[in-house]
Amino acid sequence: MTSSAHRSELGEFLKARRMELSPEMVGLAHGGRRRVRGLRREEVALLASISTDYYTRLEQGRRQASAPVLDTLARVLRLDDDERTYLFELSGKDAERPRRRPAQKVQPHLRRLLDDFAMTPAMVIGRRMDILAWNRLAAALITDFGQLPESQRNYVRLMFTDPAMRTLYPAWAEVAQTGVAQLRMEAARDPKDPRLTALVGELSVLDNDFRRWWGAHHVAVRGMGTKVLRHPVAGELTLDWDTYTCVTDPDQQLVAWTAESGTPSHDGLRILASWAASEQPA
Repeated sequence: MTSSAHRSELGEFLKARRMELSPEMVGLAHGGRRRVRGLRREEVALLASISTDYYTRLEQGRRQASAPVLDTLARVLRLDDDERTYLFELSGKDAERPRRRPAQKVQPHLRRLLDDFAMTPAMVIGRRMDILAWNRLAAALITDFGQLPESQRNYVRLMFTDPAMRTLYPAWAEVAQTGVAQLRMEAARDPKDPRLTALVGELSVLDNDFRRWWGAHHVAVRGMGTKVLRHPVAGELTLDWDTYTCVTDPDQQLVAWTAESGTPSHDGLRILASWAASEQPA
């Protein structure tokens, strides 16, 4: 085939693959009535962090794509290894086999620590700021993570999709913006992570603030700080939070909230612990 024929086939291949995906499959809102099945071009472009015009020209066979763009499109369109290889061959590019990372599981000793923290809300955060584990007091303080599908247990995703977070944090905008900056740091560690790409695409579609803050390219690391929470049971709490990195798996960090003894916030944690013990199963 000629170069033009290759580009035409590439466009048809991309179109066919996006037509096989629904918005729900990639974490997007359905967006009302649709005249045709599958994802829209602008949705694929958003998930791939490229312009709609750029993607449209690819499907129309009017331009070539770079290897990084092809790699991103392969993840967004959920191509298997054979389809990915075909995509790169049509483009005249060499395809590296994608690196598959095993599912992350909480370290056993971190799990034990969580269970031993009777008066301290704590949880373990992994790659992409996924919430891997939590104790009963963390569930009482923030939300019952166990009621969420595992794929939705992500701290930043909660900040933008759960309306209760905006009530829980009086300074929600500041807390959410910090979370976006921390997620941007995660992207620097593994820019080819397909789940991170999907998360960013989903939140960019759902929330204008996320899209604006993500585009600002601010970064932050999880360390320590203070947050004010307005809890429906324990009242207003001013809690210090600290991060402890797991030596055996640096991608796992235990985050714990504490309050100085004798303060109203410390008393509030005691009230919350008592309520959690009576309301929630162990």
